[in-house]
Amino acid sequence: MEQNKKRVRAALLSDQIMTGVFYVVAGFFLALLIAFAGYIIIKGFAGAKPYMFAFNRKGIGNQFFNTVYLVFLSLVISIPIGVMAGVYMAEYARPGKITNFLRISIETLSSLPSIVVGLFGYLVFIVMTGSKWNLFSGALAVAILSLPLIATTTEDAFRSLPDTYKKCSLGMGATHRQAITTVLLPAAAPRIITGAILAAGRGFGEAAALLYTAGMSTDINWSNWRIVSPTCALNPFRPGETLALQIWASRTEALSADSAKIANLSSAVLMVMVLAFSLLARALERKIKRKMGESK
Repeated sequence: MEQNKKRVRAALLSDQIMTGVFYVVAGFFLALLIAFAGYIIIKGFAGAKPYMFAFNRKGIGNQFFNTVYLVFLSLVISIPIGVMAGVYMAEYARPGKITNFLRISIETLSSLPSIVVGLFGYLVFIVMTGSKWNLFSGALAVAILSLPLIATTTEDAFRSLPDTYKKCSLGMGATHRQAITTVLLPAAAPRIITGAILAAGRGFGEAAALLYTAGMSTDINWSNWRIVSPTCALNPFRPGETLALQIWASRTEALSADSAKIANLSSAVLMVMVLAFSLLARALERKIKRKMGESK
């Protein structure tokens, strides 16, 4: 009996020590994130001037819009395809050579350098189509980078669901497709949203792939809303420099006296965008979980 008590005390002590270690590690990363984000944001906005926020050639407003618009286009492309791929791998694919080949392809695609995807996008979306640099080609390149993440997240989300979800829905007369669309997909939505958040974060900061596809110029006329016009903001087939490309160009080309300050401001705005998007997406995820809990 005394020996058992000693084992229990030793186990509790070990658990407390490991819990403390994990808290220290988590606190370290949190402090590192706060210091990193704070340094970039404070330094960026401290040296900013009002004209740098303008939606013209001197400011970063156009690049800000291009970044949001390109990420939106890439998510419109990658989320449906990635979710369908994940559902197929989780619900329809049978173990075998074809399924193993698909998994290897997804893993290989997720490990490709973005510069390689950018060159591929340039050759396929620009050269082979005979077009010029445009936002849609950049969105396709970013979508290629995002597909493995969304597909893998969707598959893991479906596989982590209890078997009773599917069995109960099938027992009530639903077909397999109906069980997926009405029960499994809504239940897996929070984790799928997490995958979309990570994919969007990569799209916000992507530069190498966009260098060869989206282009390094921006010419927007905010009074022109003809979507087929090359100066219309909503035209996806016009060149569009993003904030990440703006940072690279400002630091390497330095065409103006305030290039360093513009690069710092672009970095700060990009950091705020990523943080704001993550917070909004997390709030949406919690709201969906709450509604699911209320529906139960």
